[in-house]
Amino acid sequence: MTTDDGPPDFDTWVSHRGAGLLRFAYLVTRDRGRAEEAVQDALVAAYPRWSRIGADPDAYVRRCIVNADISRWRRFFRRETPVDDPAVFVDLGEPAVGGSTTGADHAVLHADADAVWRLCASLPTRQRAAVVLRYYEGLPDAEIAEVLGCTAATVRSQIHRALGSLRATLKEVERL
Repeated sequence: MTTDDGPPDFDTWVSHRGAGLLRFAYLVTRDRGRAEEAVQDALVAAYPRWSRIGADPDAYVRRCIVNADISRWRRFFRRETPVDDPAVFVDLGEPAVGGSTTGADHAVLHADADAVWRLCASLPTRQRAAVVLRYYEGLPDAEIAEVLGCTAATVRSQIHRALGSLRATLKEVERL
C-alpha cells in the first residue's frame, strides 16, 4: 500500500479512509450532502498532488475538507437558507461519551446525542472543526493546527472559545 517514502496508493488509501473522512466531514459541516461534497472536493484537490503529500496524507486531506467547506460556505452564503434538519444523520459507530450503550434506553441516548450535536452545530466552522478534531478524532494540538493551517496556540484558543460558548448556552438553557 505504501511506496518507499511517499504516500500510500491513492485508491487504496481512499478505500481504507473514505468512511472516516466522510464522518469527519459530516461532523464539521453538519450536513450529509455538504460533507460528501467537501470530501469529494478534498480528494479532487489531493489527487494531482498525491506524490508530494508525504507518508501521512490524513492531515492534508482533513485540512482540504475544512477548507472546501469554508470555501463553499463563503461562495453560497447568500443563496442558502438554513432550515431545521428534518432527518438527523449521525452514525458515528461508537457509543455515546461515557460508556457502552448496552442496556441503555436508546431514546435517551439519541436525545442526548441530538442535544449535544445541536449545541456543536451552533459553533462557527473553525471552532467546530477544532472541537471535532480534538474530542472525536483525538488529535493533539500540533496535528489539529496542521489540519486547520494555524498555530497550536490558535487551536487552543478556538477550543477554549468553543467550550466557553457551549457552557454559556447550557447555562442559558438551564435558566429556562
